[in-house]
Amino acid sequence: MTLRVKFAAFGVAACFAAACAVCQAQAWPVKPIRLLVGFPPGGPTDVVARLVSDKVAGQVGGRFVIDNRPGAAGNIAVEILAKASPDGHTLLYSSNAIALSPGLYSKLGYDPLKDLAPITEIGSGCLIFVVHPSLPVKSVQEFIDYAKARPGQLNYASSGAGTSTHLAAVLFSQRTGIQAQHIPYKGTAPSLIDMLAGRTQFLMGAVNTAVPHVREGRLRALAVTGSKRIQSLPELRTLDESGLPGFVVTTWQGLFAPAGTPAALLARVNSEFAKAVHSPELKPRIEQQDMEPTGSGVGAFTAMYHAELKKWTKVARDAGLKAD
Repeated sequence: MTLRVKFAAFGVAACFAAACAVCQAQAWPVKPIRLLVGFPPGGPTDVVARLVSDKVAGQVGGRFVIDNRPGAAGNIAVEILAKASPDGHTLLYSSNAIALSPGLYSKLGYDPLKDLAPITEIGSGCLIFVVHPSLPVKSVQEFIDYAKARPGQLNYASSGAGTSTHLAAVLFSQRTGIQAQHIPYKGTAPSLIDMLAGRTQFLMGAVNTAVPHVREGRLRALAVTGSKRIQSLPELRTLDESGLPGFVVTTWQGLFAPAGTPAALLARVNSEFAKAVHSPELKPRIEQQDMEPTGSGVGAFTAMYHAELKKWTKVARDAGLKAD
């Protein structure tokens, strides 16, 4: 076989493979789609996963089967995804815990960079920095001064070690130089109970659960961690506006496929989920979960995911945090 013939054969094979990938994307789905969720049914991640997948199912004439695999901060579900066939029929719906775990766990059953194919960010939100009203502080700077005058004497709550509520407080401590004691709880509700009772003094908490208590005067809000203010408390400044330039912590939810999934198929899945997220029916329901609908492109979401991995791995390692 001459060199020219070999190149021609290679070109035909490449074109055939590309055409097959496009056909596969156009045909998706050809069977029920298994949607892995690394958290229990009824939680905030699970709720939105079901809303979005129901909408997409109607768009594509398919069916999603939600497979809740809670445990190890969502890592059990990620490991299952990493071993699945890259055909678009096993997907993962995750919170930003997927970007936090690699910095906390020394042994993962997957490679966070090589084994996953990010598809799209569904929505993003932020945390709210609240203190118990007994603290004589009404601004972020007053809190920093108060905490620095009492090193190690203040306790902060979180919804669990290694969660966003924990690592956001760790990053805040690193940026400001304060020293405080971490009190982890098993979920948002118990962390709020002790905050309201005054057994802990501050919390980087979930917006939707904390805001009602702020409005009732049972908690005092000092700032939000996002890049912009929130609709429910528009007068409340961001941490960036409060003397900590560049301090932004977002909470987000996104969709992933196994590595090796054809680009054309990733683009097809991305387009369907982005369409669902911005639909008139679904957009307000996502906003009710204190998230801003996103539906970002594959490239943008991949870049964001990698940046989040790098950021939180450094925060965890600088603080000497380990979850195992």
